Amino acid sequence: MPAPRTRWRLLLALAAAAAAGPAPAAITELAWDAQGRFEHRSAVPPGRFVEVCGPLKRDEAVAWRFEAEAPLDFNIHYHEGRTVHYPERQGAVAAAQGRLQPALDQDYCWMWTNKSGAPARLTVQLQRTR
Repeated sequence: MPAPRTRWRLLLALAAAAAAGPAPAAITELAWDAQGRFEHRSAVPPGRFVEVCGPLKRDEAVAWRFEAEAPLDFNIHYHEGRTVHYPERQGAVAAAQGRLQPALDQDYCWMWTNKSGAPARLTVQLQRTR
């Protein structure tokens, strides 16, 4: 079960998605394995998005990479009140990689949006680093 703060953030994200229109969110809780890895595979439906969200501390850098079978809009973001901050944002990419060094102890989300008319398979790999 997610921590209360994380559950609250997930509920806020779902409420924001509902207010934005008919593209319901597919939000996955970030759960690290014993080696500090997280992997996720899913299909991003047309006109919808997939998010992976979880709490990170400033000293928990994350190496990330993804591949999709079609270009997707991608971002990493976190919320401070009603303000959304984007440490990373790319439009229409089928693959990318990088490293997130959190600026704050915060819940961070990796998000992919499919603006095409067909589903796109997505594979995500995250690895904690120091």
